[in-house]
Amino acid sequence: MTIWTKISGSAFSLGGSLASLMDWLKGKGPGPQDPERSVAFTVGVIALGAKMAKADGVVTEGEITAFREVFQVDADEIANVARVFNLAKKDVAGYETYAHQLAKLFGDQPEVLEDVMDGLFHIAKAEGAVTDTELAYLKSVADIFGLGNRFRCIKARHIESAEDDPYVILDVEPCASDEEVRRHFRRLVKENHPDRHMAAGLPPEMVSIATERLAAINAAWEAIVKERGL
Repeated sequence: MTIWTKISGSAFSLGGSLASLMDWLKGKGPGPQDPERSVAFTVGVIALGAKMAKADGVVTEGEITAFREVFQVDADEIANVARVFNLAKKDVAGYETYAHQLAKLFGDQPEVLEDVMDGLFHIAKAEGAVTDTELAYLKSVADIFGLGNRFRCIKARHIESAEDDPYVILDVEPCASDEEVRRHFRRLVKENHPDRHMAAGLPPEMVSIATERLAAINAAWEAIVKERGL
């Protein structure tokens, strides 16, 4: 019996609800050391991926392809995967139910929950772009997982940041440590301070540009300080 047959059969025996299956699994513990072989892990990720997918009543080829890239799914199991995915989409339980249950099952393995976030981003990108609604959904799941402070870092692995992003302005990765961000900020302040340009004899126009740039650098630093609680 494959994991997909097991999930489908167990869910239908519990009233056709993946949420009911997750409730049942919740008392079983996280299961095998390899969470990707765990029915609970698989059910949770399927449900979260399905809740994020467009509520059009069907599973698109892109969604299934993206899911297959997250999980190793044999070609002869595609129909079963689609069946389980559709079951999750029709489930009346909200995505928060699955997110909270996964957080409880794997709360002591934050790296596993971060893997789930990466998988959800991968599925979200299946249609070529991640919408604002999907981003809000992903941020909410990350918060439930206790990964709210890691969300910008996770997002940066999948989506190119806007030019006005404070981390882009400071030329530093969102995953950088506080000390590294602070070091980049100080270097940029030193390099772009108007006094330095005036001492070099640059024309007023260039000094004005440096002043504007320094203001943007300071604003970016203030935004990061607020975000990180520095």
